[in-house]
Amino acid sequence: MSDRVRVAIVGASGYTGAELCRLLLGHPRAEITVVMAKRAAGQRLDEVFPHLRGLLALPIEAFDADTVAARADVAFAALPHGESATVVAALRARGVTTLDLSADFRLHDAATWTTWYGSSADGEHAAHPAPGLLAEAVYGLPERHRDALRGAGLVAVPGCYPTATILALAPLLAAGLVSPDGLVVDAKSGASGAGRTPALATHLPEAAEGVRAYKVAGTHRHTPEIEQELALAAGVAPGAVAVVFTPHLLPMARGILSCVYATPTDASRPASVYRDALAAAYAGEPFVDVLPVGALPDTAHVRGSNRAHVQAIYDPRARRVLAIAAIDNLVKGAAGQAVQCLNVIRGWPETLGLAAAPMFP
Repeated sequence: MSDRVRVAIVGASGYTGAELCRLLLGHPRAEITVVMAKRAAGQRLDEVFPHLRGLLALPIEAFDADTVAARADVAFAALPHGESATVVAALRARGVTTLDLSADFRLHDAATWTTWYGSSADGEHAAHPAPGLLAEAVYGLPERHRDALRGAGLVAVPGCYPTATILALAPLLAAGLVSPDGLVVDAKSGASGAGRTPALATHLPEAAEGVRAYKVAGTHRHTPEIEQELALAAGVAPGAVAVVFTPHLLPMARGILSCVYATPTDASRPASVYRDALAAAYAGEPFVDVLPVGALPDTAHVRGSNRAHVQAIYDPRARRVLAIAAIDNLVKGAAGQAVQCLNVIRGWPETLGLAAAPMFP
């Protein structure tokens, strides 16, 4: 499977859609042939995103599954949860390989999705729109599920907070070095994680001079996704891991920093074993860099790239392990990871379209 593929982007008018365009324009084996978005239909893409002038002037169309199937081999769905599932179902019914960047297929259990994503303002809970596809969907974190991704027809691209958290901690759980009990995830995100739709909380005068926690005490929707994947890494039953997850909004456009606190299963081990476990797990990985002893991840050092910087440190006084990861939420936390998954699906080198160095400063 080495031929050039035609690509559709559904939901092209948001930040993730824009990032998909940027990355795929530099991909030697992908050609963007269709861009679709509900609110921007009828406009040209370079009118919605002037930074694409002279690069991509395709007309933005309203979604039509038959059009996608006729003009594209692969579709990226960058849509809100709930809305995405029906689009994905229509595309899969027509045999289109689909990479979904919403949360609609990340959770294995339809009832869990209903609990976390199906609620409405009146307290009602909607059923999952396409539960029959959950078993087909592969969780799109290549560093953890590469074999399952090869040749996949439907990929659930992970959330940004889960990506950073899982990359930081999963190898330590898999190696039995830390307990799956009592995990604390303290994470920070740039404002682009909230999407492009204007909101008071991310309005510059409201957000620029402060740092705030939000959706605390088990109310953030990424919580069950984190718990699902960490339970899998630890080899314990689904639902056996419960994390304290506290996300924060930082006054910056991009970036995720996840700090995970865990209890060692044997406090007598040398402090070096935790970083060594990360180094062993990510040896040969093209996008995960285990930092040298004493160096700490910084979102500024991965900005604009598909890279992840990780570190693990043992605090002997508190008898706690600190695992840290920094990623760009729009790249490794969304669009870049989706492109990486496409490369795995097609059997291409994973770095195609993703080899650019981080932007600094």
